[in-house]
Amino acid sequence: MYDSSLVYEQLVQISEALVRIERRFSRIDSPDSFLGTEQGMDMLDAIGMMLIAIGENLKKIDQTTKGELLKRYPGVNWKGAKGTRDIISHHYFDLDAAEVFDICEQDLPAMRNVIKQMIEELSNSAAP
Repeated sequence: MYDSSLVYEQLVQISEALVRIERRFSRIDSPDSFLGTEQGMDMLDAIGMMLIAIGENLKKIDQTTKGELLKRYPGVNWKGAKGTRDIISHHYFDLDAAEVFDICEQDLPAMRNVIKQMIEELSNSAAP
């Protein structure tokens, strides 16, 4: 068994990062919105940092749960999310605005729903 309180905290951190990304991304309507202004570039940088944080916590969760928790939720591309962290971390100056746009628009809404479900289930399982 794993430390569910630790995993719960990591999931909450991911949820908070997803809310930040959603707020920042709400002003972006195309990949060019990231690249056209200094403010857009700042949003790209900030979202990139949150994607790194999410990927890092997902790796920690996978390690803590010995790969058992994430695989119970196949609706999210966990491997892709963790891989995105690696790509951004190691190739930061090659950050692809179109790829970040697609991730924010297509992948993160489903992840947010699943993370919320995971938090609720862990919270319910810890209740007396």
